[in-house]
Amino acid sequence: MAIPALFIGNIGATELVLIFLVVLLLFGGSKIPELMRGLGRGIREFNNARHAVEDEIRQGMREAEKKPLEK
Repeated sequence: MAIPALFIGNIGATELVLIFLVVLLLFGGSKIPELMRGLGRGIREFNNARHAVEDEIRQGMREAEKKPLEK
């Protein structure tokens, strides 16, 4: 039995407004900038880690190309 996909791809404008209003009610207007700042930091850290891993992979591939194959 297949697990149904999450509804992330089917979110429309009405749902986004509803989610925004719920977040506003739960956290209040003063906490939202702080939450967004934290979200931005998290995304930035994720991207930095992703770039670091990509750079390590590229560097390893370059080093592997420089070494002659041993038999």
